[in-house]
Amino acid sequence: MDNKLVRISKFLSYVLRHRPETISLELDESGWARVDELLTAAQRAGVSLNEELLRQVVAQSDKKRFAFSEDGLRIRADYGHSIPVELGLQPVAPPEFLYHGTARRFVASIRRQGLRRRGRNYVHLSPDEHTAIGVGKRHGKPVVLVVQAGRMHGSGFTFYRSESGIWLTEEVPAEYILFPES
Repeated sequence: MDNKLVRISKFLSYVLRHRPETISLELDESGWARVDELLTAAQRAGVSLNEELLRQVVAQSDKKRFAFSEDGLRIRADYGHSIPVELGLQPVAPPEFLYHGTARRFVASIRRQGLRRRGRNYVHLSPDEHTAIGVGKRHGKPVVLVVQAGRMHGSGFTFYRSESGIWLTEEVPAEYILFPES
């Protein structure tokens, strides 16, 4: 994605996941915003955004962060919210292992506390190591933690899978994490 699309994607993440009120945008209880209202609010906020550019960002997002409604009139973030939204996700049994990408500097804290939501609605887990490495790179030198998701599920933890394939759960206690050797 080119720099302009990256900037627009970050803007969309901010307003659709965390702070819609900063541009006077209203989301419904499921996190949907009307596309026309988003475009108007973005223009008022000084963000040059039109429907063609919006559709390009959604189509080219490698992490599939956003989705349009079936009729194309609404848009929402598929995961990553820090505001209360009901995404309508159904619990699903996870694979035996999932992955979490982080930076090396956070490993000691995760060993003590496990993975926590930290202001988001869920802990995000990747379906494969490659995706987790990409996530970890955003925070520094990447480290991939292996989460024993099947074992967690068997112990009563609930998992959800977003439309984009990201796995979500409320927490991952350290006892379910396989840490790489230093």
